[in-house]
Amino acid sequence: MRGGLPAVPDGGWSRAACAVLAGALPALAFPAPAWWWWAYGALVPWMLLVRRAPTVRRAALDGWLGGAGFLLAAHHWLMPSLHVFIVLLVAVLGLLWAPWGVLVRHLLRGSPGVRRGVAAVFLVPSGWLLVELVRSWQGLGGPWALLGSSQWQVEPALRVASVGGVWLVGLLVVAVNTALTLLVAGAGRRGAVVALAGLVACGLVAGAASWWAPRPAVAGEVRVAVVQPGVHGGPGGAARRFAAGERLTREVADRGVDLVVWGESSVGSDLAARPALAARLAALARETGADVLVNVDARRTDRPGIFKSSVLVGPGGPTGQRYDKMRLVPFGEYVPARSLLGWATSVGRAAGEDRRRGERQVVMATARADGRELRFGPLVCFESAFPDMSRRLTRSGAQLLVAQSATSSFQDSWAPAQHASLAALRAAENGRPVVHATLTGVSAVHGPRGEPVGDRLGTAERTAAVYAVPLATGRTAYVRYGDWAVHGALAALAALCAYEGVRLLRRPPRGRSARTARASRGRPAR
Repeated sequence: MRGGLPAVPDGGWSRAACAVLAGALPALAFPAPAWWWWAYGALVPWMLLVRRAPTVRRAALDGWLGGAGFLLAAHHWLMPSLHVFIVLLVAVLGLLWAPWGVLVRHLLRGSPGVRRGVAAVFLVPSGWLLVELVRSWQGLGGPWALLGSSQWQVEPALRVASVGGVWLVGLLVVAVNTALTLLVAGAGRRGAVVALAGLVACGLVAGAASWWAPRPAVAGEVRVAVVQPGVHGGPGGAARRFAAGERLTREVADRGVDLVVWGESSVGSDLAARPALAARLAALARETGADVLVNVDARRTDRPGIFKSSVLVGPGGPTGQRYDKMRLVPFGEYVPARSLLGWATSVGRAAGEDRRRGERQVVMATARADGRELRFGPLVCFESAFPDMSRRLTRSGAQLLVAQSATSSFQDSWAPAQHASLAALRAAENGRPVVHATLTGVSAVHGPRGEPVGDRLGTAERTAAVYAVPLATGRTAYVRYGDWAVHGALAALAALCAYEGVRLLRRPPRGRSARTARASRGRPAR
């Protein structure tokens, strides 16, 4: 026992296993378990391990292994697609947590005083946020499983997201973990006071956001039909999926819908090359009295390459409004550095041919049943994980955000529920409703405060559901000011680096300090 806590191995495989397992714990806060409350203490075992690291190198190794454990646990559903390649990926990306491990040890080792304890409550979350920011780059997999997104069903957390985005929520979650670590580690009375003050401060921030943050003003509603045809694989699967979508769409023809949304890859041929398909979709638009938003995953006739595109079809055929997916899924839709990593296609279901990227985001417009215009912004697949894309569409005038997705490759895993949960965060951040429409579930709709609208469509359902979606006006603080929480965290880390740099420059060389010490004891310096 050390300081009242169980002893931890100083090295070897047992400590490495502890680091991996401790890093994996936060994954339980995300769907499918969705233990949102778990996130507020899930980092404590990992941080307790790191703070006891005997050396800086060991702290970096504990950070690396814990980061790899977290990524593997949060993305374990990728194993059927990437096989052994996922081990290499998480090992490389886990390195991002090595500096965070060093930071945790630097601030929490021993018995931190008031200054170091206060610094830890601010800087440990900032270091975590920097890791999340770097790994959120699309080429590294994107912002999946950001710790703040585990709070998608917690109303106060959604209010915080409307102020500072998912980033501010994550900062508060890690700050609570840091304060609890100070308490559990037995950092003394002063450390306990700092920890309790940190917990109170986090509560005050969440309370202030709930009280002060402007709430979206509801401004009417639109009726949106989500068409979920289910899994249709194998030869002829695209044709059967299209036919199922047709049949389900006709079931909502008399329900006064304003927009019909099909999921990602709902159409397997370019509509310009298959005018018969375009005519069938136009007929659906006439029957339902609403434009149909489909997603075409096919080689285009007017440009080289395969695109994933949101296409709006009206009673007269395609309206000309089209959005080509910009941020592609690494390995699923393209292979990064294919000349170097192309071998991944031989060990998993990596893309055999790279999809092409779109060039800009698009806000589409359609006429509602009452004659008024509805402006909405389409997103495709994991683009809904990127806060900046939804924010840009909102600032461009979108009244509704529509995410088209398909997670049939991971149908029986945590992935569909994890993906659907992101709609709540994007809705709360932007003060705009989000429709998350999939081919095979989970489909979900969230109102402008992040609140659920209607029932979710699970992975076992093949149906079309109509949602009365509340619209809202006004701008949230996050839409106005953007990623200010990120900038604040980076400024805090820069200040720490500057402070440590000045201390290092002012520290006398070891040889000089030794001579000075001997001279002060009356010994001749040699």
